[in-house]
Amino acid sequence: MRSETKRRRRREQGRQEGWKQPFLYHQPTMTQKVSGSPFLKPFFLKTPVRVVSPLRQRRHTLPASEFRNLTPQDAISVFEIEREAFVSVSGECPLTLDEVLNFLGQCPELSLGWFEEGQLVAFIIGSGWDKERLSQEAMTQHVPDTPTVHIHVLSVHRHCRQQGKGSILLWRYLQYLRCMPGLRRALLICEDFLVPFYRKAGFKEKGPSAISVSNMHFQEMEYTLGGQAYARRNSGC
Repeated sequence: MRSETKRRRRREQGRQEGWKQPFLYHQPTMTQKVSGSPFLKPFFLKTPVRVVSPLRQRRHTLPASEFRNLTPQDAISVFEIEREAFVSVSGECPLTLDEVLNFLGQCPELSLGWFEEGQLVAFIIGSGWDKERLSQEAMTQHVPDTPTVHIHVLSVHRHCRQQGKGSILLWRYLQYLRCMPGLRRALLICEDFLVPFYRKAGFKEKGPSAISVSNMHFQEMEYTLGGQAYARRNSGC
């Protein structure tokens, strides 16, 4: 009886000593649980994904560079670039603001603008024509559903000149025209000092133009659009 009483007292004392220990002392850690399971292996958290500070993010969502047809909403930007480019040289604009609005309303598909971060930096405006040579009427008229495009103006913003943008835009515009069904050629008039620029782009001289503006005389030039479009990257076709 005494031995039984001693054992009972020892068990009671052990319970009381156990209650004095912190509760977490008996809780296995997460690693112990994972390691102890026969179906799981220890794992480690991956390095957190780097969060880019808002100060280092792009400050805009506009495309860095974009080519698209112009709309009447672009008319003021077009005219400002045109006026600065031509008035300082010849004193005349190829197109007035009303004429810009007219062509962008009637035939926006024959225009092309180059935008950088949403700002217009260069543009071309064309219209349809139905005769072999350009006449004075071609300066203000658009004839729809014809095989000839009259290129009225190509202009580059003053901050973007001497960078080859005019040549790039003209090339893209001509390849864009090649992809339009029914178009066979493009015509334009230019002063003599610009003839080498257009000749390098593939235009051929047709001779002196019948059009004159403020005693200025021009050469008429032609580009043939027939045949396959050039197989070149980013042609836009």
